[in-house]
Amino acid sequence: MAKDLSKMPLPKLDDLFTTEEERKNADLEKIIDIDINNIDDFPEHPFKVIENDEMYNMSESIKENGVLVPVLVRPKDNGRYEMVSGHRRKFASQLANKETIPCIVRELTDDEAIIIMVDSNLQREEILPSEKAFAYKMKLEALSHQGKRTDLLEDNPTYDQVGRKLEITGIIGKDNGDSQTQVKRFIRLTKLIPELLELVDNKQIALSPAVELSFLTDEEQYAVLDCIECNISTPSHAQAIRLKNLSLEKKLTIDKIEDILSEEKPNQIPKIKFNADRIRNVLPKNIEEKKIEDYVVNAIEYYSKHLQKQRNMDAR
Repeated sequence: MAKDLSKMPLPKLDDLFTTEEERKNADLEKIIDIDINNIDDFPEHPFKVIENDEMYNMSESIKENGVLVPVLVRPKDNGRYEMVSGHRRKFASQLANKETIPCIVRELTDDEAIIIMVDSNLQREEILPSEKAFAYKMKLEALSHQGKRTDLLEDNPTYDQVGRKLEITGIIGKDNGDSQTQVKRFIRLTKLIPELLELVDNKQIALSPAVELSFLTDEEQYAVLDCIECNISTPSHAQAIRLKNLSLEKKLTIDKIEDILSEEKPNQIPKIKFNADRIRNVLPKNIEEKKIEDYVVNAIEYYSKHLQKQRNMDAR
């Protein structure tokens, strides 16, 4: 019986004029230059891109040498691209007035893109608590979509925060030096209002009390913030636990928040704040950063001795 040739699949034109090796190479990822203006940032990217000295140094390096490590992007349906890994390199390239940036283009699902974006950024040396918190949460949700464990995030406010609860090490924390309990604690920070989370980033509130405060309602958290801004003080871990327990019992009021935060802590030492610009204006220009404190202390001691000597002379 003769075959119906009209129904046989025809070879592609490219297949007729390329070798098998060339066709295999065509399937491999290539590095291509893409217009920076055609690359959108990753939605809800949790890592901050800050215009600081480190960024300026990166920009200068790109001016001289170009981008040495290509960024990773994925194609969008509208013909544009979405940045997966390389937001800082993109920003530094813009500062260097570069119009294009070398890119690896990869087809990725939303969950795959989130996992790569989080893992690549968590390799940085300095990560803010807020960055790690939202990054862990995004990765948790992505992994849960892929059928991984979903019990990493626990909303029960009575869970053992100091790690007594024995669990298998979380897949999220294992590559970043964090236990599963620590991963939970960071994810809890996403429940904080932005203003309190900023105080955590600025090291004005430690991680442990911040975790406890995350169980307060938004209204209660803003009341705590008001007390902090009134220069009462930031809560200790013990005070934050008391605030959380009163909140769970529906007994937390503004008066109780003020009473708790106004208590003197046993180890509380008043902080002295200085205007950094005023201090630097009177320092030697070539002084090393690590020697500034010793210089200031020695200067004060010398001045104190001078005043005492002057008082002794006046008393004669």
